[in-house]
Amino acid sequence: MDENQKKEENKTTFKTVQNPGTYKNIYETNSTPKAKIGFGRGVFIPFISGLLGCSVVIGTCFGIPSIREKLFSNENTNVSNSSSLNSQGYVSQTSLSNYSDTSVYAANKILPSIVGIKVEYSINTPLSIFGMQTQASTATASGSGIIISDDGYILTNNHIVSTSSENAYYEVSEATKVTVTLFNDTTEYEAKIIGKDEETDLAVIKIDKTGLTKAEFADSDNIKVGEFAMAVGNPLGMQSSITCGVISAVNREVTDTDGKKFTLIQTDAAINAGNSGGALVNSEGKVIGVNTLKLSGEGVEGMGFAIPINSTTDITSQLIQYSKVKRPYIGITGMDLDEQTAKANNLVQGIYVKAVDDFSAGEKAGLKIGDVIIQADGKDIKTMDELNEIKNSHQIGDEMKVKVNRDGEERELTIVLGEQP
Repeated sequence: MDENQKKEENKTTFKTVQNPGTYKNIYETNSTPKAKIGFGRGVFIPFISGLLGCSVVIGTCFGIPSIREKLFSNENTNVSNSSSLNSQGYVSQTSLSNYSDTSVYAANKILPSIVGIKVEYSINTPLSIFGMQTQASTATASGSGIIISDDGYILTNNHIVSTSSENAYYEVSEATKVTVTLFNDTTEYEAKIIGKDEETDLAVIKIDKTGLTKAEFADSDNIKVGEFAMAVGNPLGMQSSITCGVISAVNREVTDTDGKKFTLIQTDAAINAGNSGGALVNSEGKVIGVNTLKLSGEGVEGMGFAIPINSTTDITSQLIQYSKVKRPYIGITGMDLDEQTAKANNLVQGIYVKAVDDFSAGEKAGLKIGDVIIQADGKDIKTMDELNEIKNSHQIGDEMKVKVNRDGEERELTIVLGEQP
């Protein structure tokens, strides 16, 4: 065999093989066998040397406390660290076991402060199309409430205890009886309606019982989108139910079916019929909102809303003290003028004064029918909502300056706000 043939035999050849499972190229080698090496020198001696080396390294590591602690602590740290927010508001780590512990803690904290509410109404139905005779029947509705004092005061929604309505076919009365059921207590306690406010959809009722567990409030101005949220109440009459989710949005403007506007907390924690008046709480079991409504319909899921608890405190105290909410009052009926309507009637854009109540703050200030209000407290306004927002930032008796356009001339008036009748 010549020299060239020997070189050819010692070359390594590569054969490309397509692996159908991974669609990657793998390689098969065919090389000329090398000379054999004795067992003792090729296998036994390297094996013993490696074993001795490993023993030395492991012994050294376990002999040094700091290394031993790091070896055992790293794995535990990765599993057991709880969720924590850093200074920027981001979660550094999370743990499912800690999430479960959070839910259990929050539920145990808030459940004793949540009540079930049952309301009875009278329904009068005409027996004939002329309505000369009526048939009376009784209907019930249910909701939830939050204990706000240990002597029996309970915060809930106005629409739970004030569902009076009527149409051509029937008439529903005001609530004839309100009863409350406490956590882990089947006794029904009759409640008295202390005060209610349609504008904020809040009401306060009271039962004759002391030693109740008062709910603890959090600062709802400090909640963050994405943080833990739990809705607690009595959906569909199933008392003491909880659902968990997160804060989906804050300061969400929502208009209800009656056209009233609210600024609410949005959550994906399920809120069902009967949850109204219950609590939305944070990871500490502290109340951040009052569950009030949800969006429903085809393609809608996980959109519930709660009244921020910070906005309820003044309302609650007034309902307890006065049985109503005292609000500043101008005493006008106004209409929003958009640009097109204003131009068509040779007016400016703003709020057209359609009526002025007799002896009202507006009449005393000199407001007249036909005036167009264009400014309040130095701020340009174009809608009644904007005017009411500025007005409601004042107290009864405060002065509020408005600028009006009257017959093409602007003039400033000072209104001393009265009390809404």
